[in-house]
Amino acid sequence: MKRIISFFIISLMIFMLPGCSWDDPQTIENDGVFRVSMVPDLGGVNDQSFNQSAWEGLQKFSNKTGAQVSYMEPKQSSDFLLNLDKLSDGNSDLILGIGYVMSDPIEQVSKLNLDKNYVIVDYAFEEGEFNNVTGVVFRSQESAFMVGYIAGRTTKTHKVGFIGGMKNPVIDQFESGYKAGLLWAAKELGKNIDVVVQYADSFSDEAKGKAIAYKMYSSDKCDVIFHAAGGVGYGVIEAAKDTNRYVIGVDRDQSYIAPDNVLTSAIKNVGAAVEIVSKKKMDGEEIGGMNFEFGIKEDCVGIPETNKILDPIVYQDTMKIAELIKDGTIKVPYNLETYKEFEKRMTDN
Repeated sequence: MKRIISFFIISLMIFMLPGCSWDDPQTIENDGVFRVSMVPDLGGVNDQSFNQSAWEGLQKFSNKTGAQVSYMEPKQSSDFLLNLDKLSDGNSDLILGIGYVMSDPIEQVSKLNLDKNYVIVDYAFEEGEFNNVTGVVFRSQESAFMVGYIAGRTTKTHKVGFIGGMKNPVIDQFESGYKAGLLWAAKELGKNIDVVVQYADSFSDEAKGKAIAYKMYSSDKCDVIFHAAGGVGYGVIEAAKDTNRYVIGVDRDQSYIAPDNVLTSAIKNVGAAVEIVSKKKMDGEEIGGMNFEFGIKEDCVGIPETNKILDPIVYQDTMKIAELIKDGTIKVPYNLETYKEFEKRMTDN
């Protein structure tokens, strides 16, 4: 009897502690609250780039709708599957994996949890392949074309650089779009503009990004570099500051990092895309097994409206380019094969 009374008293004390509660799972399921959770890539939600944009989008979605949002950060790549699995055991109505690196973990966990709904950002499975998985991809080549055009209009040495993180289809979009924009500007100006391309084989090695950028700025005589390299890009931006050269940011407006050196940024508005898809699911739309592609038309890629050091005339001309992309006059290449076709058309004309 004493054991029963002691257990009851201890249980009551724990229940009364601030911040502690025992929620009935059935109550949670029927409380009417829409829940979205996400697993970011290794950069985390404060990477000042892709992951941060996704989390900011979820926070905006929460503020607008009252949805409950959360994230579970991985410490290493082996945590992707573990974290997705943990979230699948919870009460999330929608679970997001941020980045193409989540494709295998999402595939595995979705097969084991057919009652759960997943979104993978920056990757698309075959439509209908997994009825509980939604793909979100971007026409990143469109914003890359815009910044390539800006680089071409800005360079004085007629040599510019591109630093990629690791070779994959997403970074191919950035490289091919950037080179196509440069080609458009070069033809418009009647000049030849060379582009130096190098990959860091990493999305986190800042020191390597800085070293590659230093070489491009000094030995290669590049005066503008566009990075599509995640955390590696911080090193590129530091090199631009140290050498007083121009750099073009990626994913978010990165001008706040180096206001006197970041010429503009190729924005991939992951947050806006995450908001759109989450709202569709919240509204009861069947989005499983579907893929959504977002670009300039959907205001999910582009460049910042405010560009402190960019020539206003170049900005205005770039926005005219954006309209040509919107209406299909300019068909922007999205990989190296389509870039070759674009290059041939430009040369023939």
